Amino acid sequence: MATTTLHHFPAKTITSPTTITQFPENPKTLILQQCKTNKDLNQVHAHLIKTRLHLNPRFTENLLESAAILIPNTTMDYALSIFRNINEPDPSAYNVMIRAFTLKKSPQEALILYQKMNRSSVQPDHFTFPCTLKACSRLRAVREGEQIHAQIVKSRFGSNDLVNNTLIHMYANCGKIEFARKVFDGTSKSDVFTWNSMLSGYVRSECWGEALKLFDEMRNMGVGFDEVTLISVLTACGRLANIELGEWIHEYVETNGLKGSVNLVTSVVDMYAKCGYVDKARSLFDEMDRRDVVAWSAMISGYSQARKCKEVLDVFCDMQMAKVEPNEVTLVSVLSCCAVLGALETGKWVHFYVKKKRMELTVTLGTVLMDFYAKCGLMESAIEVFNKMPFKNVFSWTVLIQGLANNGQGKRALDFYALMLENSIEPNDVTFIGVLSACSHTGLVNEGRGFFVSMSRDFGIDPRTEHYGCMVDILGRAGLIEEAYQFIKNMPIQPNAVIWRTLLASCRAHKNVEIGEESLKNLVRLEPMHSGDYILLSNIYGSVGRWEDAMRVMNQMREKGIKKTPGCSLIELDGEIYEFFAEDSASPYSKEVYNAAEMMIKNIKSAGYMPDAADARLDAEEGDKEASVAHHSEKLAIAFGLIKTPPGTTIRISKNLRVCSDCHNATKIISKVFSREIVVRDRNRFHHFKEGSCSCNDYW
Repeated sequence: MATTTLHHFPAKTITSPTTITQFPENPKTLILQQCKTNKDLNQVHAHLIKTRLHLNPRFTENLLESAAILIPNTTMDYALSIFRNINEPDPSAYNVMIRAFTLKKSPQEALILYQKMNRSSVQPDHFTFPCTLKACSRLRAVREGEQIHAQIVKSRFGSNDLVNNTLIHMYANCGKIEFARKVFDGTSKSDVFTWNSMLSGYVRSECWGEALKLFDEMRNMGVGFDEVTLISVLTACGRLANIELGEWIHEYVETNGLKGSVNLVTSVVDMYAKCGYVDKARSLFDEMDRRDVVAWSAMISGYSQARKCKEVLDVFCDMQMAKVEPNEVTLVSVLSCCAVLGALETGKWVHFYVKKKRMELTVTLGTVLMDFYAKCGLMESAIEVFNKMPFKNVFSWTVLIQGLANNGQGKRALDFYALMLENSIEPNDVTFIGVLSACSHTGLVNEGRGFFVSMSRDFGIDPRTEHYGCMVDILGRAGLIEEAYQFIKNMPIQPNAVIWRTLLASCRAHKNVEIGEESLKNLVRLEPMHSGDYILLSNIYGSVGRWEDAMRVMNQMREKGIKKTPGCSLIELDGEIYEFFAEDSASPYSKEVYNAAEMMIKNIKSAGYMPDAADARLDAEEGDKEASVAHHSEKLAIAFGLIKTPPGTTIRISKNLRVCSDCHNATKIISKVFSREIVVRDRNRFHHFKEGSCSCNDYW
């Protein structure tokens, strides 16, 4: 018979033989090595049918493996058509299909095929069970996994290491870590892969202490460990801040020449960062020859957890210059820091990137994106993200409610709380902090009382210190100072400094000297070195004209060596963060900014602004008090924004302290005189200034 040459294949390799013996001894040489594309596979398949070799199981099963797994971009429909034409598929054919369905994210189909295999009385082998257990793991199908476990025991495959390792993984992934440990304890423990399966199971289940105990046991038994082992142990070290063991592993990596492993060195970087040694993490990170997205994310996440937000944005910028594409973990850390800094432009770029890459708005990514917009004062953008999220949990709803409350939209926050209940999402304790804050910032006293009762009566949530603090704030802001004081005295738990400080702030707003003095006595007992408490009482004295008492309190503060926390305000322009401190002359922009601030004050004075000397430094000379309040950090930041941005641009400021009365009044007038919307985020809430008024209705 004449030799027929197939296109794409060398004539000496594929022919049209009349007998099977003319093929290579191993059919994979024919199919697996030569097939690179779907077209190649189709030609080989046609050739096998033409020569009737498709009836030979050796060839058909390898053709099936190529179609189902090895050749990219093949569909399972094609593989199924091959499988269905096998008269009596053996365990190997079933294994190929079960594995393929699991790999291609169709684990449900894998389990259905396994059930069909059982109904067809085809006996599974030691490869069938790992493939099927992986499908159970993907689906968190623990009941089906237990049934397969029973079949493993019945089939006497319980001593197979591969089967046991997959069992351990399945149970751990399904949240049944104690079952995983029982399987582990029943193994020979001679295989490092078995130990790694149990270690990764503990890490996946966040049993950090158990992971380290197991590693100690592993070393005591003299079992050799590998890179996978160390990565699991380093993860546990980071979570438990076990720097001693982490440093031992780092030294082991250095000594044994393992620094070439990107994954292992990245785990060391992550461990140092999570233990709070971010400088050490950065030094090791900088030494890495290759840095993938996981390495960059570990460094960014480490800075984020250390609250070094400016460093996060710097590293993120370096990552972009290195042309490494961020993943969800990276973006979550970056957005969290943008929220802290009020870095709107950078956060907006991240959102644009998410849209451009068509990344899924997962609960984690969507919620942190909402939180970012809420903390930049853009609640409509936060709501837009919320509406586009395919799935929302209680944290998503809570972020939205808290954001609306802090941005002066308390009634709207309560509307979303009602909608949350309609959607059968049960609130948690943090949700109620947001709900009570909404009542506080909008003066809804009776509603606040009702929600406070509802949380324990309707949802079984015992009020925490934070909830009692919210109630004190609700009563105090409404001027019910005496009731707020009695509420504290009757609390079933000991009030902390935050609660007494909340009452003291209300006394300052409503000029209640007597209860203000009582509040400070309790604060000095709890936190004697907190400068803000002395300043609040001093301001109360100043507001009622008792200047000698005001100076006495400030002198007490100095005698105790307590230093006032300097006011600091941040403004972002063109992606860069600028920082201003009250009466700071060290800034490179000082002269320009001070001149701009003086012109700004001059303009608003003509519109009726009168500086409030009560908010000036008490040690300032009488003639310097006006200059003192004029140089508060937020005024300097606003002045900088006025001269550096086009007319009509919204100015956004973040401040570390509570905005004072003078700055609040001045900013209202600035917004009207300069026709600007000004958003100020202080320590407690957002203030949206527009056309001479503030979203807080002068109630903060």
